[in-house]
Amino acid sequence: MAWRLIITEPASGAWNMAVDEAIARIAARDDAPPTLRFYQWRPPTVSLGRHQPVEDVDQEELAKRGWGVVRRPTGGRAILHTDELTYSVAGPASHPILDAPVLDVYNRISEGLLLGLRRLGVDAVKAPASARTNDDSAACFEVPSAYEISIRGKKIIGSAQRRASGFVLQHGALPLRGDITRLVDVMTFETEMQREAFRRHLAERATTLEAELGRVVSFWEAAAALVDGLNSALDVDFEEGELTAEELEMARQIELEKYGSDAWTRRISRTSQVP
Repeated sequence: MAWRLIITEPASGAWNMAVDEAIARIAARDDAPPTLRFYQWRPPTVSLGRHQPVEDVDQEELAKRGWGVVRRPTGGRAILHTDELTYSVAGPASHPILDAPVLDVYNRISEGLLLGLRRLGVDAVKAPASARTNDDSAACFEVPSAYEISIRGKKIIGSAQRRASGFVLQHGALPLRGDITRLVDVMTFETEMQREAFRRHLAERATTLEAELGRVVSFWEAAAALVDGLNSALDVDFEEGELTAEELEMARQIELEKYGSDAWTRRISRTSQVP
């Protein structure tokens, strides 16, 4: 069974989210094969979970640093995307591998990611199905949820899934290097003491490949390992491809109308009601 593999150039948060959604929507019509995509972010960008209050991040501090902000179509909490590999899996909900309960699909993909990390020499494990994220936290990497992957109790891959309009979209982040606590610098806290306490807490609960392996793992090395792992876990062959003209056009429209829109990014606040 052949799936498409796409590796795209580093791009803004709005464009990356729009491309993920465009691939998923077109795949839902069977006009594109199920697709595995790897990508990066430029500039560094904080992505908020679909239902996360925008006030969880400091807009002025983001602007000072030249970092972007975008709201994901998926749930979860805030992630700073920089020095990482991001993956997405998108395809029709009727596909044999994706036609299953949410956690079952999540588990299948996580198994592939886990095998990929082990090929890199990382002794990683999956969180049990009973694990649940603390919804009171503003940071995604604070604690692993069901089937998310950790090393020595520290989260290494955070993922989220969305199903809508006949498609399944799952994407997630693998930090490669750098300070995993940089997100804390642009989060909002009542006091600096709270900020520093949370920084220490996050450092104890999350990690990077560089920290675990003692060496820098490039984007391309990590991508190759994850392709290998997903190939084994899902029993699919990946054929390299590119975005189609239709996907590019749909992504431009989605970026303009949704992810690049301030109305979408700010649609959830602590004083508004989650729709």
